[in-house]
Amino acid sequence: MIITGDITELRAVRWADRSLSWGLVPTMGFLHQGHLSLVAAAKDANDRVGASIFVNPMQFAPTEDLATYPRDLDRDFQLLRDAGVDLLFVPDNESIYPPGFQTTVSVADISRPLEGSTRPTHFQGVTTVVAKLFNIFQPDRAYFGQKDAQQTAVLRRMVVDLNFNLRMVICPTVREKDGLAMSSRNAYLSAEAREAAPVLYRALSAAAAAVELGERDGDKLRRMITKLIAAQPLSQIDYVSIADALTLQEADQIAGELLLSTAVYFGKTRLIDNIPLSVSSAAG
Repeated sequence: MIITGDITELRAVRWADRSLSWGLVPTMGFLHQGHLSLVAAAKDANDRVGASIFVNPMQFAPTEDLATYPRDLDRDFQLLRDAGVDLLFVPDNESIYPPGFQTTVSVADISRPLEGSTRPTHFQGVTTVVAKLFNIFQPDRAYFGQKDAQQTAVLRRMVVDLNFNLRMVICPTVREKDGLAMSSRNAYLSAEAREAAPVLYRALSAAAAAVELGERDGDKLRRMITKLIAAQPLSQIDYVSIADALTLQEADQIAGELLLSTAVYFGKTRLIDNIPLSVSSAAG
C-alpha cells in the first residue's frame, strides 16, 4: 500500500496505468468494519482501490468535537493494508485548504432538513471536501455507507449537478450484533449509554414492521418511533423523520421510496440511524 499526503504523487500513482479502474473510499479514520465493508465492495468492482483519511475541519461547527474526534492512524494503516487498499491519501489541512482558500460547494434544499436543521454548516463542509477528493483522485466509483443517508443523498445530487464522471455506490449499514450502527463516535459512549443505544434501531425497525403490516400514516409512525426511543431514560431525541428518500421532505402518507431516520443524544454523544423503505401505494 502506498501512503501519501502529496496530491502530485497521488495523481502519478493513480494515472500510472490509465487502463485500470479505481474505487475510492473516503473516510475520517478511526476505522471500523463498516469502512472495511466499503473497501471490500470497492475491491470486488475495481482493479485498484484508493482510500483517504482526513478529519475535515470544515464540517465541524465550533461547538462540535473536532479536537477530540477519535484518531488512530497506525491502526487505520494496518487495517487498510490488510484489507488490500492500494493507495491511501492522508493529507494535512494545508493540502486541502491552502492559504487563501475561499471556494465552497453547497447543495441547497436537501442539505437543510434533518442533520442540516441542527448542523447548518455541516453539509457545505462535506460537499466541499468530497468534491476536492473526487477532483484529486478522479475515481471510477466512490463508496459510501447507508448509515449517513442524508450525506449520500446530498452527494448524489452534487455528482449529478456538477457532472462528476463517477458512479456513487451506497453500501448497507453494518451493525453490531445488537443492532447498533457501527460509527466512530460509538467510542464516546459510556457503558450505560452503549447498552441503551440500540433502541434507535429497535424503534426504526418497529415502525418499518408497522408499515409492512399496512400502516400508512406518517404522523402515527413518527409518534411510534418517538415513544419507543423516549422510553429509554438516557436518550434525548434531536429528530425523528419519515421522509421522501430523494427530497427528504416529510411524508404524510407512506408510499414510494422513503427514509425512516433519527438522531438521538446519549449524554454528549449524538448518534444517527436510518432504515430505507420502498412502499407501494396500496395498503396491506
